[in-house]
Amino acid sequence: MSLELEQLSIAEQFEHIIQTEDKLAISEFLNEQNISDVAELINQFPDYEAQIISNMALHRAVSVFKILDIAQQKDIIKELPNNKTAELLNELPADDRTDFLEELPKSVIRDLIKLLDPEERKITLSLLGYPEDSVGRLMTPDYVYVYEHNTVEEVFNTIRKFAKNSETVDVIYVINEKGELIDDIKIKSIILASPDKLVDEIIDGRVVALKVTDDQEHANQIFKMNNRVALPVVDDNNILLGIVTIDDMLWVANEEFSEDIQKIGGTEALDEPYLDVPFFKLIQKRVGWLIVLFLSEMLTATAMGYFADEIAKAVVLSIFVPLIMSSGGNSGSQASTLIIQAMAVGDVTLRDWWRVMRREIFSGLTLGTILGIIGFFRIAVWHELMKHGVIQDLYGVHWLEIAFTVGFSLIGVVLWGTLSGSMLPIVLKKFGADPAVSSAPFVATLVDVTGLIIYFSVALLFLKGLLL
Repeated sequence: MSLELEQLSIAEQFEHIIQTEDKLAISEFLNEQNISDVAELINQFPDYEAQIISNMALHRAVSVFKILDIAQQKDIIKELPNNKTAELLNELPADDRTDFLEELPKSVIRDLIKLLDPEERKITLSLLGYPEDSVGRLMTPDYVYVYEHNTVEEVFNTIRKFAKNSETVDVIYVINEKGELIDDIKIKSIILASPDKLVDEIIDGRVVALKVTDDQEHANQIFKMNNRVALPVVDDNNILLGIVTIDDMLWVANEEFSEDIQKIGGTEALDEPYLDVPFFKLIQKRVGWLIVLFLSEMLTATAMGYFADEIAKAVVLSIFVPLIMSSGGNSGSQASTLIIQAMAVGDVTLRDWWRVMRREIFSGLTLGTILGIIGFFRIAVWHELMKHGVIQDLYGVHWLEIAFTVGFSLIGVVLWGTLSGSMLPIVLKKFGADPAVSSAPFVATLVDVTGLIIYFSVALLFLKGLLL
């Protein structure tokens, strides 16, 4: 730069250099200036704002873009070619990019998000205000859309032009000039239609769409019920924002399955693979439920203490405490796991509570009776062996009453376990909680306490005046 030119103001220097149309000189000049000075040039020369940004080094262009007014940012994005816009948006920090995108119409957001790299797109979508675990976190803007007034030939031209970057071309989406979703068309229907046929003549109006705020589990159910490979995602005004594909749903199903299994096991859901979870974070995930279950088991100790006199009078009753508790806990865990799984896949809903209860009453009675008979004959067989001196006599002359106590206790405890295990997930779901938190350990702990009460109550019924 000449000495004479250096004596001019920055604005005058820029005005002189821009007229030369020498891109290298323009770029060198802009990259030598302070960021604030370049922003001031944009304020003074609004007709050159896009040219200023495009001729700067990318990281400096980003620094300038961030401090501009939203109106200037919009104007620049409108004027920049797609490749420059993509570079700029991908380089912008996620929060600044999101702040900018939130100020734009949804139709413009849709087009700009297409320009982002996959990872940046994922981050941006997650920051655009959509709730966690919502469909908005999963959707992709890579899809092909056409208008109802297009002909089939025009549709094919659109597919050829845009399908390369599309997530799928199995389904083509139809929108109006406002960007509202009208319908979707399977590619088979387009292939079989004549070239001059209008899209309006092909559509049937039976589109199934997801709301951007829908829960991902709900979306998974919609996919299964409608046997779709992709579904459109709209906002409250029916504006088409993106699509969700079946591979996303498979990922969701796997995540939800893993989360439910972990919760059923009595831990908080892990957010990453087991081996990648830091040690202390793993402890944090597990210790909460262990404390809750430990405190709950203290109720079992309290119940044992309440019946301490009965145990002292008839020590033989304590032999069957583990048997009674484990039978009730196991039946409750079975029922809880079955109902949680059935609710997860949509086989059981809140409206089915009575059918579930009725089914589990009969199941509990049947299973309890089977175990009760086994328990009864176990004592009877042991008594016969004791009579013949094969093993030590434990039950004495009241072996029959003890056998009835164990048999009927097993019926009551197993029945209570199945009812608790099946109803607790439904009750939690009714109050908006996750049914998976009624995990097998939690149900088992609940049944342990109540099982002891049932057992010793039945013992009082059969052994009062004999051993008690």
